[in-house]
Amino acid sequence: MASHIVGYPRMGPKRELKFALESFWDGKSSAGDLQKVAADLRESIWKQMADTGIKYIPSNTFSCYDQVLDTTAMLGAVPPRYGWNGGEIGLDVYFSMARGNASVPAMEMTKWFDTNYHFIVPELGPDVKFSYASHKAVTEYKEAKALGVDTVPVLVGPVSYLLLSKPAKGVEKSFSLLSLLGKILPIYKEVITELKEAGASWIQFDEPTLVMDLESHKLHAFTEAYAALESTLSGLNVLIETYFADIPAEQYKTLTSLKGVTAFGFDLVRGTKTLDLIKGDFPEGKYLFAGVVDGRNIWANDLAASLSTLETLEGIVGKDKLVVSTSCSLLHTAVDLVNETKLDKEIKSWLAFAAQKVVEVNALAKALAGQKDEEIFSANAAALASRKSSPRVTNEAVQKAAAALKGSDHRRATNVSARLDAQQKKLNLPVLPTTTIGSFPQTMELRKVRREYKAKKVSEDDYVKAIKEEIRKVVKLQEEFDIDVLVHGEPERNDMVEYFGEQLSGFAFSANGWVQSYGSRCVKPPIIYGDVSRPKSMTVFWSTLAQSMTARPMKGMLTGPVTILNWSFVRNDQPRFETCYQIALAIKDEVEDLEKNGITVIQIDEAALREGLPLRKSEQAFYLDWAVHSFRITNCGVLDTTQIHTHMCYSNFNDIIHSIIDMDADVITIENSQLRRKASLGVP
Repeated sequence: MASHIVGYPRMGPKRELKFALESFWDGKSSAGDLQKVAADLRESIWKQMADTGIKYIPSNTFSCYDQVLDTTAMLGAVPPRYGWNGGEIGLDVYFSMARGNASVPAMEMTKWFDTNYHFIVPELGPDVKFSYASHKAVTEYKEAKALGVDTVPVLVGPVSYLLLSKPAKGVEKSFSLLSLLGKILPIYKEVITELKEAGASWIQFDEPTLVMDLESHKLHAFTEAYAALESTLSGLNVLIETYFADIPAEQYKTLTSLKGVTAFGFDLVRGTKTLDLIKGDFPEGKYLFAGVVDGRNIWANDLAASLSTLETLEGIVGKDKLVVSTSCSLLHTAVDLVNETKLDKEIKSWLAFAAQKVVEVNALAKALAGQKDEEIFSANAAALASRKSSPRVTNEAVQKAAAALKGSDHRRATNVSARLDAQQKKLNLPVLPTTTIGSFPQTMELRKVRREYKAKKVSEDDYVKAIKEEIRKVVKLQEEFDIDVLVHGEPERNDMVEYFGEQLSGFAFSANGWVQSYGSRCVKPPIIYGDVSRPKSMTVFWSTLAQSMTARPMKGMLTGPVTILNWSFVRNDQPRFETCYQIALAIKDEVEDLEKNGITVIQIDEAALREGLPLRKSEQAFYLDWAVHSFRITNCGVLDTTQIHTHMCYSNFNDIIHSIIDMDADVITIENSQLRRKASLGVP
């Protein structure tokens, strides 16, 4: 029985790639040094999978920045502003596209579907001269082969590549990106031909846009593309991989009818309805790559339940045609639990990072082949039972409070215009008041003080003194600039989610659970393992201290429940909205404590509201309903004179503007500085 991994984290177990990249960008190391770190990481990943027993090991999923940018380089689709004159694309041009340089800006960056990973958006138009300009896919296949590992080269599929692109500057917005299909397919043919010559027997095309709502002409592009590639692909086993959601029936029909395709990969964690399509009609003689191990979370798989699903599928597609796989690339999860030496032992037993998920995939494949490892399965069952019955997971008071929320929409008693009048009387602000978003830059000294306080190397008094001094500087600076509503600068905070998670019950934290967000930037999401509550106030001390330093209003600064949820690894034993409501109640307690202590302007950031939006339109209204409701819960109990702000960034908000208005905040700030498509707010 075969096993497969869709993709694997690139940063390394201790963020080795991050540090190598930043050293290279700072001019402290050479391109050779960077390439050596990258090659060592690739080797360790391939060997780890081979040693575990994985049959279909991916190559070309490693990247020094982003896999879509790698595809742009492969196709030679370099925007003219980077001054590329042809030939193999080097690191200078590659990183200029990703990060910009002294004279030209970077290409646009946006969210990869509904994950916290960002990709570099290709800029295309009718005049782009495509050429085979990066041989990375072939080079890495050969590199693995030289190490004794035969891999499955992975390419971003041609149709998804075009659908994820945007018209370049100066190109009509109505330009059909799919009209370029005929121009990029010859490059794909060259790559495929070279891979075949190098000895590849399988090839994987990632076509995740197949799970989206697609108009018929977009769907037809898949049929057209793979028909055109059919003769070049002859002699290869071809896997089309989809992930992140259920595949709609029409897309399933198109996908399973594609010419020259041998195998289909589905996300069966987020795409449970896809199982019904497979049961209803799966093409005879084709391979099914069943994504039963979650690539987007850190919970141990329920091996018994997955095995049961796989046994059902085996009856449909046949023993020799079923491959056990991950639901998507493991890029979206942490790297290796082995490095978590300080994590609570019981909680650790409930988890599986990327390295452990590779073992889970292999254990399921062996069990299907009649070689079940009873030790692995019984340890897994014990961990699941412990999680289910653990008293630290369930808090009855929290469950009761969250259940009591049903039946009210938690709106403030007065409408926004009446509230703004009451607030103006109290705050006496100018017609166009000024404020800043909240956090000020953190110096090395500041980070050092926080680190030393955490390690108990400095006393609490010395720590408070240092933070107080920083707040004083920030307040003085804002007063000098005549800012109307001040912030304290958040010098005491490490991260806008982690800071709150550390003070809420139901959260755990890893030491090395880093996940790539973009380029070298990594985030370390908190782990929500149980019911969430607030044992004591979290920000009141610092906010009131800051307010005592000025006569101007001082904003209380909080992260909203939806952002805390979307930027965490969330428990998978109850619906996400239930966890969100619990966080909302904890933030509500904090909002009301701030108000009681004289803070009359409170900002509740919802930077990640858009991020959690389901990919399919039919599921979006339900999400927006509970997400917006969660925000309203946080501030429904405050006085009319208390001004509630929210702040949003990193996304395109056009399609959810009505929901943003429905949040009923008094003041909405939307970030408009990044090179991204932004909303214009149609509100006064």
